Amino acid sequence: MTPVLVLGAGDVGSAVAHVLFAAGHGVILHDRAHPPHARRTMAFTDAFYGQVPELDGLLARRAPDLPDLPHMLRCRRAVPTTSVEPARVIDALRPRVIVDARMRKRQAAEDLRANGRIVVGLGPGFDTRHNADIVVETRWGPDMGRVIREGAAAPLEGEPRELAGHRRERFVYSPAAGVFGTALDIGARVAAGALNGRVGTKDIRAPLGGTQRGL
Repeated sequence: MTPVLVLGAGDVGSAVAHVLFAAGHGVILHDRAHPPHARRTMAFTDAFYGQVPELDGLLARRAPDLPDLPHMLRCRRAVPTTSVEPARVIDALRPRVIVDARMRKRQAAEDLRANGRIVVGLGPGFDTRHNADIVVETRWGPDMGRVIREGAAAPLEGEPRELAGHRRERFVYSPAAGVFGTALDIGARVAAGALNGRVGTKDIRAPLGGTQRGL
């Protein structure tokens, strides 16, 4: 089975992997070790932390090493995930299709097209003239999800979209480097000033009252 390599295990990349797996494709989900994605319960991210997450009936499991991937693809008990360097995965398994769903926003997207591979790029930074065969628009609005076969995705606007009258002020940024810990779940109701979690010994508090959207 020739696999599809999906780069990025956040909510977008996980959704892409889920749809492709359900359609019968062999899928490998790649991300760096300990990826910092915010919507953990909506993604396969926890597979990179030694867990076996489930999304809508589909499991994801961490492949111990590169030689384990072909067996996991054949058995189809779960989506195999790996943090082995993308170049090594590509050289070993030669995927015909790569879906770049890393959603890196400000980071330039490299050109992975070579040897007949098809690259599908999601979101800002992808252009069919430079680094993708197909581009998918991810910006909120009427064009979200549009397939672009000639041209580029909309550039990053730089500001979060408005929700209930709030934009950037609904985010909390870490005051220090360290490991974030929390007792909350996504969807929890929080009051303004309530404890969201801690980075080391530093408290992280909710800037607004409302519903927890990401952790």
